[in-house]
Amino acid sequence: MHSTKISDFATEPRLYAYGPREPLALVPGSFAHVVIDMQYGFMPGGIIPVAGNPAIIPNINRISAAVRRAGGRNIFVRFTYDPTWTVYYGRLADGREARMEAAFSDGAEQHALVADLDVMAEDVLLNKKRFSSFTPGPCDLESRLRSAGIDTLIVTGCTSSCCVESTIRDGMQLNFKTIFVGDANVTLNDAYHNGAVDNLFGIFGTDLCMTDEILDRLPVTA
Repeated sequence: MHSTKISDFATEPRLYAYGPREPLALVPGSFAHVVIDMQYGFMPGGIIPVAGNPAIIPNINRISAAVRRAGGRNIFVRFTYDPTWTVYYGRLADGREARMEAAFSDGAEQHALVADLDVMAEDVLLNKKRFSSFTPGPCDLESRLRSAGIDTLIVTGCTSSCCVESTIRDGMQLNFKTIFVGDANVTLNDAYHNGAVDNLFGIFGTDLCMTDEILDRLPVTA
């Protein structure tokens, strides 16, 4: 698990642009917990191994359980191979696209969510075919959120510096309020993780907290 730190470089533009702010309110019925790419393909031994992934599963599960008690929604998103994304797959090293197709096609073992994740029947499961869950066409996350009246996202998963960051950036620009949970997101190293933290906090106005803090802020309605 990473040591999450906000640099002075990020704090100064945050205060300049947004000023001092209270943490985002979590109003019953208006928030969702979006879990990004917690699949076997991103676990140690997978095609894209992220060593810290197993360590954040307990925190993701704690948040998921608290969100259910608060009347919120848990949405689990899976990275999925798409042969039409040629600008990405077409530039990979020889043989890499075939390995990605084998790993992340729907139904493949590495495409599946990790069994240790606490996923319930009422939770939503979506596939995405780009780094961002909000890319039009490959994932219908935005329409799901709009139809449910959700305007605030608690985002966890992997990787902090790629699919999580891409989703939060696009979500903010689509007018969703966003919360990044520092000890429930992970990437390849501390530098990448905290670089994403600086970008999201300093430029995109993302709310940053840890798991214990988000649990304290969640309302209890059930």
